[in-house]
Amino acid sequence: MTERPGDTETETQDKPEPTLLEQMGGVSGLVYSSVPIAVFILVNYFFGLQAGIWSAVGSAVAITVLRIVRREPLQPAISGFFGVAIAAFIAYRTGSAKGFFLFGIWASLVYCAAFVLSIVVRWPLVGVIWNVINGTGTDWRRDQPSRLGYDVATLALALVFGARFVVQRWLYDSDHTGWLAFAKIAMGYPLYALALLVVVWAVRRSDKRLKALREAQEEAEADTEAALRLKYSQRPNEA
Repeated sequence: MTERPGDTETETQDKPEPTLLEQMGGVSGLVYSSVPIAVFILVNYFFGLQAGIWSAVGSAVAITVLRIVRREPLQPAISGFFGVAIAAFIAYRTGSAKGFFLFGIWASLVYCAAFVLSIVVRWPLVGVIWNVINGTGTDWRRDQPSRLGYDVATLALALVFGARFVVQRWLYDSDHTGWLAFAKIAMGYPLYALALLVVVWAVRRSDKRLKALREAQEEAEADTEAALRLKYSQRPNEA
């Protein structure tokens, strides 16, 4: 069967946008992110720290290779691999299983501080990142409701990272390594997904408002231009 011109274009246009879960790596992404942590805890419990460290790194490598073979998005796997590698290195240097979670704990605090600071200086990071990626400029900052929406979305992410730090730091100080692993998994993608719902709301709200404002401005400019043309076209008759 001969492919008709425009078929490919139509199929591309009709292809649905990826869902929030798909953007995060799908169900497999949720599972993959939990595997190295679970492997580390189990192997460390039965065979010791060194075996747990190498098993966690090995599982992260295996997941990356599996994604390559299955032609799945690599970004989550690569970022996950480096996260596991850094965590494993810290656990090795500290000689403690709970050290495996130390990097993530302090990273959460840094992220939380960055998001809060961006709100204080009126450059909410969600708005900055989204509009830089899409090349839409800084019109959103001049529209107060749009900036307020991005403030809310940025605050939602700040709360997620803040909660991660508080809970996991307490578990770390209390030497509850098993519960620390559970908290890292439970407070990972699930909380992040809830915050992303707020981000999606803010983005859509801002885009809708800015589009309406641009259309109103274009309409006003068109009306002004039409009025000027009418004015100049009537001058010879007045003479």
